[in-house]
Amino acid sequence: MSEIKLFSIGEAVEERISSEVVLERELQTLIENNMEKFFGVRFLKSEYAITNGRMDSIGIDENNSPVIFEYKRSQNENVINQGLFYLDWLLDHKADFKLLVIESLGMDAANSIDWSVPCVICVAHDFTKYDVHAVNQMQRNIKLVSYRKYSDDLILFEHLNTPIVKSIPADQSMDETDKKNSVYKSHTEKLATIPQNIKTLYYSICDYIESLGDDIASNQLKYYIAYKKVQNMICIEIYNKQIILYLKLSPESVELEKGFTRDMRSIGHYGTGDLQITIKTAKDFEKAKPLIDRAYNEA
Repeated sequence: MSEIKLFSIGEAVEERISSEVVLERELQTLIENNMEKFFGVRFLKSEYAITNGRMDSIGIDENNSPVIFEYKRSQNENVINQGLFYLDWLLDHKADFKLLVIESLGMDAANSIDWSVPCVICVAHDFTKYDVHAVNQMQRNIKLVSYRKYSDDLILFEHLNTPIVKSIPADQSMDETDKKNSVYKSHTEKLATIPQNIKTLYYSICDYIESLGDDIASNQLKYYIAYKKVQNMICIEIYNKQIILYLKLSPESVELEKGFTRDMRSIGHYGTGDLQITIKTAKDFEKAKPLIDRAYNEA
């Protein structure tokens, strides 16, 4: 892939030369210790042993979806196929992952696990254009991230692809306990039954968000859709008479308007984001666009 050039611009302009990590465990330890800052993922376990292998790192993201990290340490290592194998194993052993979440984060987090878009993040010093093409053809939630280390105090992560994946159907993404307890329609189920005017408005909002940049990826979760760069920036729920947006903006930075914007910092809700926007009409959508733009630019 293309090389990123980094320069210091002090008294004299000097190119910073990138390097690979010196030790195999150095990159893994750095990411595990800072996983939430780097990738928006809560770290659960290192070297997670399974029947036929060992996952490098495993965590759970802000949408409560499982995330597997695999690190490519040599040119010959096929980290993509390895990650795909681990992803399939995890989908067949949901109870094991749930137990891990219980041990690390408690029962509330375990009961909130969303299996609709589990993810593999492959991290390496470099990938080829063929790697990116192969992953895009798979239509699985596999993300390729290259890194560059500059001296001892700088590291750069470049996200090479934005996977376009189909979420796992709700009945397949739930375990038996979830199926017995589920009384809510999924996001896709509601989308199929909402009035046409709300559906048209919903697709207009999605199209606008996706037009903001090529660095945006959508995740179709069980009860909402999340738009993200590295972390969520906008989550959307749909109802028969309105569309609800949750933006990662501080409510204190917005002049709140009753019936349109709302501070959600102390109120439980699906998705992430502290600022709620209620959209019922095209006029509401137009009024929301500057806030949507801000959420994208500040993400």
